[in-house]
Amino acid sequence: PMMNGIGGDLFALYWDAKTGKLYGLNASGWAPQGLTISHLKAIGATSMPQSGIDTVTVPGAVAGWNTLHERFGRLPWKDIFQTAIFYADEGYPVPELIHGYWEDSVEDLLRDAESRRVFLHNDKPPALGEIFQNHDLAKALRLIAQQGANSFYRGEIAQAILRTSQTLGGTMLEADLAEFAPEWVEPISITYRDWTIYELPPNGQGMAALEMLNIMQTSLASSEGPLSVTELHKKIEAMKLAYADLYRYNADPRSDQVPVKGLLSQSYAKERAKLINPNKAACDVAAGEPPSSDTTYLSVVDREGNIVSLIQSNYAAFGSGITVRGMGFSLQNRGALFSLDPSYPNVLAPHKRPFHTIIPAFMERGNQHIGFGIMGGPNQPLAHAQFVSNVVDYGMNIQAALEAPRFTVSSRRGCNILIESRVKSETLQQLSGMGHQLEVRREYSSAMGRGQAVLHDSHSNVNYGASDARADGSAEPEPPPLK
Repeated sequence: PMMNGIGGDLFALYWDAKTGKLYGLNASGWAPQGLTISHLKAIGATSMPQSGIDTVTVPGAVAGWNTLHERFGRLPWKDIFQTAIFYADEGYPVPELIHGYWEDSVEDLLRDAESRRVFLHNDKPPALGEIFQNHDLAKALRLIAQQGANSFYRGEIAQAILRTSQTLGGTMLEADLAEFAPEWVEPISITYRDWTIYELPPNGQGMAALEMLNIMQTSLASSEGPLSVTELHKKIEAMKLAYADLYRYNADPRSDQVPVKGLLSQSYAKERAKLINPNKAACDVAAGEPPSSDTTYLSVVDREGNIVSLIQSNYAAFGSGITVRGMGFSLQNRGALFSLDPSYPNVLAPHKRPFHTIIPAFMERGNQHIGFGIMGGPNQPLAHAQFVSNVVDYGMNIQAALEAPRFTVSSRRGCNILIESRVKSETLQQLSGMGHQLEVRREYSSAMGRGQAVLHDSHSNVNYGASDARADGSAEPEPPPLK
């Protein structure tokens, strides 16, 4: 419940096997009309809050489900909620990873009376393996199943959201919810070696994964392997360059012009790659000048080869820390990613969508089509690029590509790198000697992101699934059709 829910946002890619077309959906919500810089200054804020009612943006997930269902769904709308309603009502055993996140969130949950009531028992989280029930959430899901998405944006759930916001001094109004609609968008892509890699355009951060891959392919992959000093250094430095551009330019393209075409051009990648010193880590990387022009992920492939790559999130654990009264779900805190600096494209404005971290992905070559995603907040583009390189450059299958040792960043700037202990000690020593400040984590660290992937081979009509050992997920086959 801390990672995603009906109070969060959704992004999806849908591959139509029959037509060979990839569709993109942006179901991320916007800031309330009253959530302005002047409002925050009036309550004494000098920077964007990271939790609480003033970080809440309109939740887009339910509208996203509805939009996907209207275009591609086959089952009756009410039927697709029955399993979720069952588990909300009857409960489920709390798994190990989720239990750890729950324990880490107790302090935040105690700040909100409804969060405390719904998600804690005697001010403590459920024990590992304990059955957790949420009857209020079951009620909300029944309303959505019976009355459609309108119940969330114009009906009983909407009224509960508005009452919660007003009680806590929030700015959400009826029109903020009622006027919201997801947006079909054209996926952005690059060719990496002989594969085509797709991400969604801004306000998500998928363009950083593509820029990083473009920088990486200005040179050949190291023949010494993906965990060699040469290969790791190149990827770390490419990441810094791509992230510098991401945080400088990414924003809601409805409000600001984001130079996606320039950032993803081969010529720009070559210019950025020239900044990489093959023998030394760069600890302060600036954005370039391109030419003008807690999260849950799932990937599904059906027997016809259609693929859904979908990701949802509350952002932080339990989002804003605020639970909607009587409805059993927490509201996201995506507004925390807005800037209050007017010189930045991602500056807060009414009905603007914030910089978003969650990104589904897709890649294809010939008869092979892969839907994948890797949960992990701001580190998702980096994890995507490492997965793609493992598949394309080093011929790994999708399970091996997910489970291979990964590294990630511990801050936006500087040389601080988190890396898994499966990398050889000699390699770590050499990287440290180049100026990389390494923090070695356990063999399979959830800090590196947690991924899922499916592959459909259109020649053999065989589907493959993969699930990351760093998480509680699984790869499950589709049940055979009933006779």
